[in-house]
Amino acid sequence: MIRKMLQTDKEQVFRMMRVFYDSPAVKTKSSDEVLRRDIDAAVGDCPFLDGFVIEEGGEVIGYGMVSRGYSTEYGGECVLVEDLYLKPHARRKGHSSEFFRAIEENYPQAVRFRLEVEEENLSAVAAYEKMGYHASDYLNMSKER
Repeated sequence: MIRKMLQTDKEQVFRMMRVFYDSPAVKTKSSDEVLRRDIDAAVGDCPFLDGFVIEEGGEVIGYGMVSRGYSTEYGGECVLVEDLYLKPHARRKGHSSEFFRAIEENYPQAVRFRLEVEEENLSAVAAYEKMGYHASDYLNMSKER
């Protein structure tokens, strides 16, 4: 089951985020302060970020963070899957597909869905391709403040 993240989920999600951000799946090793700020935004009033938890049998087995913006290229709302993490025992059981179906249902107005993945993470790349995602033709650039 996929549901919106609640205040009561904050510590469980923080522990999963810490594992995720300390893994090779993420290049930036964010601080505890940044991760806690992300969770507060996801469960608070931030209009740009939504948090979700993935449950199985009453246990929180994963989380996802989704940010929203506008794509002038596609003329509408763009949804970016910022984070998707599943505990190791919950992987390869269809939960990722369930998460992406839920995201598409939660944002029916979106004209584009995006995500980032490490090229070396071949199993994730293959899974996302099965769900209709493809490599972008653009070079992703950023500037941090």
